[in-house]
Amino acid sequence: MSAPGAATTTEELSPLERLLALMSMLRHPEFGCPWDLEQTFESLIPHTVEEVHEVVHAIESGDRGELRDELGDLLFQVVFYAQLSREEGGFDFQDVAAGVTGKLLRRHPHVFPDGRLESFGTRQELSAGEVLDNWEAIKRQERGKPGGENQHGDGGAGRPSALDGLPRSLPALERARKLQQRAASVGFDWKQAPPVLDKLREEVGEFSEAMAAGDDAAMRGELGDMLFALVNLARHCRIDPESALRESNRRFATRFREVERLAGERGWTLPGPELGELDELWRLAKVRTDEHQRENQDGGVN
Repeated sequence: MSAPGAATTTEELSPLERLLALMSMLRHPEFGCPWDLEQTFESLIPHTVEEVHEVVHAIESGDRGELRDELGDLLFQVVFYAQLSREEGGFDFQDVAAGVTGKLLRRHPHVFPDGRLESFGTRQELSAGEVLDNWEAIKRQERGKPGGENQHGDGGAGRPSALDGLPRSLPALERARKLQQRAASVGFDWKQAPPVLDKLREEVGEFSEAMAAGDDAAMRGELGDMLFALVNLARHCRIDPESALRESNRRFATRFREVERLAGERGWTLPGPELGELDELWRLAKVRTDEHQRENQDGGVN
């Protein structure tokens, strides 16, 4: 016997329809899952963040099967939020899909000239950079309209700002990049990377002065300015700072594990050896891990 609301021929449903039906059943007051019934918008936040990180890990590992599964888990998060809203009498999943479709139609006038799917097929010669500039210009127009995306930002006293709509909960590196990108969209930016590098050198000098003075508060502020300048440099060089830092983290972890292995071969226990000896192992570990990476890229080692 099926639960109330269950379809008698679920095989006729599309995979997405089956997922939506499953979500509704999980939240059924009488027959649903106790854990799912306890969840709220707020309680789901850490699970959503975790799923996003797992998607990133699957992409970086190159495992497409894992990526498929993790994208499914992330989609389930979206379905869950939509179900919670529907129960409150608010938006549902169809509204979510309709909203993002409308947004993408508006922001791709070079693909959909009249803002409808039916207008697809007119080719325009635009570079990726020009598309991004147009995207930001359209977003600025949307933010200036009543009911636009999160009009009021940090302490704007109700005045529209180019920075409106940026969540404070974004990771600091990403929020710095987006703040700079928004400022650049209204002309507040250097035109080339060299002046940004000069600014970074200036910030390093100011940090050195604060460190020499033993001023902890100033050091904290100058370190933040250094990081902000580094993000700006990455943006001008078309490098994603978050991805670059993750790659550095992976390289460090790989090399340090090799240092530990080499120390074990010499009968050393960490901590123990002098820094100079460890530095020697570090240089050797860099050579070996870099060689191993090149072999993998050349197909010599699986």
